[in-house]
Amino acid sequence: MKSLLVFSLAALAEIAGCFAFWAWWRLDKSILWLLPGMASLALFGWLLTQVDSAFAGRAYAAYGGVYIAASLLWLWFAEGMQPDRFDVAGATLALAGAGIILAAPR
Repeated sequence: MKSLLVFSLAALAEIAGCFAFWAWWRLDKSILWLLPGMASLALFGWLLTQVDSAFAGRAYAAYGGVYIAASLLWLWFAEGMQPDRFDVAGATLALAGAGIILAAPR
């Protein structure tokens, strides 16, 4: 359960940080948007180190599923575009994969 919380916070930090770059480059926002964006990306990196996993690659792989779902939530709530059924199906598959990676007996 802690991993899911950390992954969710990491996804929010990564998406917000990347969106700051998007806003600066694609939406003609001030270059000052990059300052909180870079801080958010640093927070993202730190948060991923807090996941209880013996291997970084496995933690990153599991995080990928959460990131996909969080990106679609960002699409909906921050950008005002509701995900379609294909988005939801893809996110469901990605989250199922993340769950398998995290819960597999090792």
